[in-house]
Amino acid sequence: MNINTREIKSFFYSQYFSDGLRISIGILLPSLVLMEFNKFDLGLTLSLGALCICVIDSPGPVTHKRNSMAVGNLCLFLVAAITGFARLNIFTLGLEITLFSFIFSMFTVYGNRAASVGTSSLLIMIFMMDKALPASGVLAYSAIILAGGIWYMIFSLVFFGIRPYRAAQQTLGENVADIAKFLRIKGDFYLPHKDIDENYRKLVSQQIQVSQHQDAVRELLFKSRLLVRESTGASRMLVLTFVDLVDMFEQIMATHYDYSYIHEKFKDTGVLNEIARIIHHMADELDDIAYIVLSNTRRRHLTDYNIELEKLKLKIDEIGKNNQETSNLVLKKILINLRTLSESINNIYSYYNSKVSLKSTAVVSDTEYSQFVTHQDYAPHIFFDNFSLDSGAFKHALRVALVCLIGFITAKTVAQGHHSYWVLLTIIVILKPGFSLSKQRNYQRLIGTISGGAIGILILNFIPDTNAQFVFLMIFMVGAYSFQRLNYVVSVIFMTPYVLILFKFLGVGLLNVAQERILDTLIGSSIAFIASYIIFPTWEFEQIQETLRDVIAANVNYLITIAESLSGKITGITVYKLARKEVYVKSANLSAAFERMTSEPKSKQRKIKEVHKFVVLNHILSSYIATIASGLVKKDSQQPYPHPEALKQVKKSIAVLNEINKKLHGESIEFNIGKTAIANDLEKPELSAEDNLLKDQLGFINKISYDIAKITDNILN
Repeated sequence: MNINTREIKSFFYSQYFSDGLRISIGILLPSLVLMEFNKFDLGLTLSLGALCICVIDSPGPVTHKRNSMAVGNLCLFLVAAITGFARLNIFTLGLEITLFSFIFSMFTVYGNRAASVGTSSLLIMIFMMDKALPASGVLAYSAIILAGGIWYMIFSLVFFGIRPYRAAQQTLGENVADIAKFLRIKGDFYLPHKDIDENYRKLVSQQIQVSQHQDAVRELLFKSRLLVRESTGASRMLVLTFVDLVDMFEQIMATHYDYSYIHEKFKDTGVLNEIARIIHHMADELDDIAYIVLSNTRRRHLTDYNIELEKLKLKIDEIGKNNQETSNLVLKKILINLRTLSESINNIYSYYNSKVSLKSTAVVSDTEYSQFVTHQDYAPHIFFDNFSLDSGAFKHALRVALVCLIGFITAKTVAQGHHSYWVLLTIIVILKPGFSLSKQRNYQRLIGTISGGAIGILILNFIPDTNAQFVFLMIFMVGAYSFQRLNYVVSVIFMTPYVLILFKFLGVGLLNVAQERILDTLIGSSIAFIASYIIFPTWEFEQIQETLRDVIAANVNYLITIAESLSGKITGITVYKLARKEVYVKSANLSAAFERMTSEPKSKQRKIKEVHKFVVLNHILSSYIATIASGLVKKDSQQPYPHPEALKQVKKSIAVLNEINKKLHGESIEFNIGKTAIANDLEKPELSAEDNLLKDQLGFINKISYDIAKITDNILN
């Protein structure tokens, strides 16, 4: 299949398009139905309620959607009613905007879903501030908005109830595609002329995407009792695919080598290009799996890597014979990794072979699965505990409150159009807790609004047919909501002509609306950009210590699983996987923080080179720990014998990392190793080749730990 055609089809199978279609139908349907009964104004009000609640309808377990949309509807009614009365006096309206902007922005302390409830509440406040209503009509109008919100909630829940597995399939398919990209970047390391440092940047950036999608899949699979407990083929297939996928990602992470050394020794043999080609081919196979998962189809895996890997083995053996001075051991290790990866791909493919039954496949209990997902605490004290300038959420809420007040004053004095609420709308959309995110969203909003405005004017001027315009409105609306999480620029490019066509149908002048929207967006963007720089700014370097501390602590816990195994203790697979998950999540957070730091003004990018080096060293450390840990865990079925010498090396690395944590104002992580097993086992078995390899790997981990300690000192000084 042509790759471009497949990408287009994958988009239409994806959750992004599914979300866009669902949200568009949920918003438009009340207006279209009531228009047939000459109740278009009532339909528009219902659609307004649906528009606000759809903000909360983000991917996640259905129970979370239901609860958050229910709370959102309560806030929707209260805020609509309060704003309806507050707008009767400009001073009370200004006070309400300032107070509500602060309160609802503080919802970020409870996570992204709670933050979306806050955004929904601020949206209805903004839409209501210019709504001319008498005091007697406020409650009735607010009730209609509430009815629109309830309609959307019911529609969305029914939508997911019809196909309960679909959201999990879509998120899982996107995660497979992310890992395919990650593997392709890994393959690029073997290309002799590739810039290794630049490739590391791409790798850590892609790791963020992988981590985010893995968390989303965990939420959908392991927080849904239906998917974990059901023994249907569909539920088993999803859970088993994800479990194998995480193990495969670990295998890809663990395949780390000294690429500079490999380039220097083997660049003239041609073997590195062959390794890169095979890895890219395997990445293509993962893309095929992603498409199979997204499209919910089954097919037989046809590619046999054994032939290609056998040819590669012969080439590696030939290099060993022809060049006695240079060992080909590293190439043999790479070959073993490729064989393991090939087996993992075949294993996942087997689930989608129509001849294979999953009934006999064991699935872990939902009690174990529940340990892999985060549980948000909604205790009231968390909200008030953050009332401090040391809290990023508090500074963000203060900034939003002050900027919304400035935006409101500007809208009432400078922006004299009929839709001056667009100034506040732009501010709410653009302002994010960090400067880099605000800057990025600002740029995207401006580009999207200007480009989309031009498209909208062209369509309305050169395509006068109202039926054609309505078709365009539907396309732009679906496009806007489909791309809002995928590509914000594209989303705004679709959103602007959709709004212009909608206002044209409402009888508002085209050019006036376009000019107002662009002008108000420019005003709002300017205010938001300046404010994010001067009003309680949050710079990444101020928070980087906490991120570094978290990732060091995660690696210490990962090393402790190795220490326990080397002491003769059987380490449970769940304990090991939890430690592994924590390392990947914290490493992705570190990579994301570094990316945000590079988007900040040069004057605020303190120790940027050192932080980048820390990110790379952390990736190398995690890769080597994963290599050792996965090897030790595979032996869990047997009673492992103690490795006193190896254990000493692990303890030394843990001590170094704990010392780093102290410098970062963290606490040492204490652990107790079963000394009895080591003391009783006085007879040391003769070291095998595998033991020698373990010793070398632990020695390298120790060296990397010291390197991280040095670079941490440079960051802190």
